[in-house]
Amino acid sequence: MDVHQLSFPARVVRGAGAINKLGELCAGLGRRAMVIGGRRALASIEQAVFSQLVTAGVTAAAMQWYGGECSETHINRLVLEAKAEGIDVIIGAGGGKAIDTAKAVGASLGAPVVTLPTIAATCAAVTPLTIRYFDDGHFRDLYPLLQAPAAVVIDTQLLALSPLRWLAAGLGDTLAKWYEYRSIAHPADLNGLSASASANSRICYDLILQYGQGACGALTEGKPAPALEQAADAIFIFAGLTSIMGSGAHASAAHAIYEGFTVNDKTRQFGHGLLVGYGNLCLLALEQRSDEELLAAIRLAKACAVPTRLEEICADLTAAELGAICRSCAEAPDMANMPHTVSADDVRSAMNRVDALAARD
Repeated sequence: MDVHQLSFPARVVRGAGAINKLGELCAGLGRRAMVIGGRRALASIEQAVFSQLVTAGVTAAAMQWYGGECSETHINRLVLEAKAEGIDVIIGAGGGKAIDTAKAVGASLGAPVVTLPTIAATCAAVTPLTIRYFDDGHFRDLYPLLQAPAAVVIDTQLLALSPLRWLAAGLGDTLAKWYEYRSIAHPADLNGLSASASANSRICYDLILQYGQGACGALTEGKPAPALEQAADAIFIFAGLTSIMGSGAHASAAHAIYEGFTVNDKTRQFGHGLLVGYGNLCLLALEQRSDEELLAAIRLAKACAVPTRLEEICADLTAAELGAICRSCAEAPDMANMPHTVSADDVRSAMNRVDALAARD
């Protein structure tokens, strides 16, 4: 019998102004905090975080840029700095790479981590997993962690002020929870954990179908709204539960296509969730889904500001560059989870079909 280890966040606080709970949460975890984040994230939350920590009696010992990539180099650097400062609680702020870096630092130290996403681009704030890259931005591996974040602070006021493209990335990445889990799930292998992961992935899809476009409207207006709260629940909570209950084994072609795009300098930094969102459509094409189903998925992607055509990602890829991307997609570890072998030619054909339908719609 296999031994399963499930790690869940101990607390999740969600809503407009949730950052005002940060000091209280950290005070129950440690006395000396290091805040790790992206440059824009740190600039936007520094004053509020400092005020929260001081009021709660926690020393803000350091605020550190995560380094630009969630790589072993930056993780190790931050671990050494945290040890030198006597840090006993880590706060990860920003997007997925910054938060993944903070989680890995906390795991190396054995210190609790509080996540504070300032964009809703992935479920990284919730999961006991880090996606590692090489220093140059190439995808490296999925690095499971023994601990989930001790607390997650989802402030929809912060999210409402973030760029729309990153919410679109979160919506695209979260839709993949349903599309991908469906592609690899086998009824004969159903058990309690996989049934829960499947159910949560479907909730992700249903929430985005109903609230995704309205959530995008909330960011356009720069104000929190019920639709944004529901979309945030999908992106962070239900997507996170899908990942946790699926023990990480829930990805297939959509993430493989993202991984393939990271080999090219022109597409690598386009955005994880945006590339996964485009990959969702290619996944449906690889599954030979009907034109009607693909068109419905394309319309939902457009409503959520997710790219639906290759030229929206990069308009000047050469044939050689696209060929290299397709080969990398086919060879990516997640593509092996598909129920049938997928070649580089299959990937290119899927992209062609998606692009043709998106142009027609």
